[in-house]
Amino acid sequence: MTTWSVPRRPSRVFGLLMLVVLSLLVLRRYLHLKPRSCDHEVAQRLDWHHLLSPWRRRRQSGLHTQGQNFMLEDSTFWIFGGSVHYFRVPKAYWRDRLMKMKACGLNTLTTYVPWNLHEPQRGTFDFSGNLDLEAFVLMAAEIGLWVILRPGPYICSEIDLGGLPSWLLQDSGMRLRTTYKGFTEAVDLYFDHLMSRVVPLQYKHGGPIIAVQVENEYGSYNKDPAYMPYVKKALEDRGIVELLLTSDNKDGLSKGVIHGVLATINLQSKHELQSLSAFLSSVQGVQPKMVMEYWTGWFDSWGGPHNILDSSDVLKTVSAIIDAGSSINLYMFHGGTNFGFINGAMHFHEYKSDVTSYDYDAVLTEAGDYTAKYTKLRELFGSISGGPLPAPPELLPKTAYEPLMPALYLSLWDALQFLGEPTRSEKPINMENLPINNGSGQSFGYTLYETTIDSSGVLSGLVRDRGQVFVNTVSVGFLDYERKKIAIPLTQGYTVLRILVENRGRVNYGDAIDDQRKGSAPAHGALSRKHLCSLPSSWEPCLLAFPLRTPS
Repeated sequence: MTTWSVPRRPSRVFGLLMLVVLSLLVLRRYLHLKPRSCDHEVAQRLDWHHLLSPWRRRRQSGLHTQGQNFMLEDSTFWIFGGSVHYFRVPKAYWRDRLMKMKACGLNTLTTYVPWNLHEPQRGTFDFSGNLDLEAFVLMAAEIGLWVILRPGPYICSEIDLGGLPSWLLQDSGMRLRTTYKGFTEAVDLYFDHLMSRVVPLQYKHGGPIIAVQVENEYGSYNKDPAYMPYVKKALEDRGIVELLLTSDNKDGLSKGVIHGVLATINLQSKHELQSLSAFLSSVQGVQPKMVMEYWTGWFDSWGGPHNILDSSDVLKTVSAIIDAGSSINLYMFHGGTNFGFINGAMHFHEYKSDVTSYDYDAVLTEAGDYTAKYTKLRELFGSISGGPLPAPPELLPKTAYEPLMPALYLSLWDALQFLGEPTRSEKPINMENLPINNGSGQSFGYTLYETTIDSSGVLSGLVRDRGQVFVNTVSVGFLDYERKKIAIPLTQGYTVLRILVENRGRVNYGDAIDDQRKGSAPAHGALSRKHLCSLPSSWEPCLLAFPLRTPS
């Protein structure tokens, strides 16, 4: 007799459905875990891409253009962005600043990537601690912000040499920001490393990066027509698949447009908006408009006033930009600090170094506090957000420190005897070519040049940027860009002539970046020997000494 059994398929299907639901619940919990320690944050970052659900990994369109609109997948998208530079803000405060950005009604974070900080020595990379780019980008994603990355290689950013590493200048024939072989070979190696970190963070891979900028304001430099196509290809060859952008100010916009890349504009006055937008329409047709940098303030130079832009003017200009149908990025939303010696400089009619503060009169102060600009912009963006904004985070506590008077100190002259062996040379060596830091030279800080003399006279020479001149240990004046000669008084016996040269910041913008080797050029006068003591920014002093031939 044949025995028939009733199939149990419904039960199996039900069981499979329950398994899928349970898996989704577990996955959701993993995706919403919050870091409770530094180790946990690292582990979460490493596993983040693998925990993404399959449908999030199947993103297709990304940010793209359709007529005059930005589109994210199939939806119209407005970019309301703000700039915060991770390298100018202590890592402990990143979350606070980004939460305040979200609460202001912004949806996109923009940041530069400083090559000089990430590759301080040729071939040695640092993405740890305050330079942890990946942690910064993932934190933005967790908070609910998209990211526009501006990786350079040149970024300007009022940072030393525009973010280019100073060891590039060891090559006497270096031509920065061109297709000069010595430059592109260095860029290629840097991009090989950097893009391996960036590619997984792109939108189409489930990450928050929706656009990448090609270089920065190249139209104002414009020394090599092959350079921008090279940078574009360098990004694409290494896996950058998101929307590519350029940004230029009014001086460079006409020369900064590149085929296949969306051009954006940088400005501060609403009066520039119409003419710049009209120019873009004439060269790239109907495309979305974006002000990549609306300058909410300005940077300061040593000896100059603190630049301030009235909050009412900021509100009027931002409103005008949005009313014109343009996306916008606030530069800066929060400026932060030029830690150590990383500040840049300007040199047009005269040399002016930037100050340590990068407050910028931005939407948040250097300390991260709210301003009148924040209040007014939050109200504006809140009115067009389509929903309630998150509550602004409470201000972080501040600490006031009592004045401190040092009781003991050691002068530079007393410290020299405890430093290492000197390096000797027939002529002065600029900072970048000093044989220190594994052959990468000196990026920041001071250099002491010494020689013995046996007569008085006039010392003349070119010092970048400022050299304090001493006879033995007595100051007799200084040399800089304006003062190139100094009288050396008559002395008796063994006399040491010293020039303590300070690198006050390499130029970060303009045509002079190739000419930023710091230190002393060969001086003229009755000089028989020359010694040099390098004090790098790490404050690990190294005594260097070298003889100098007396000019005939």
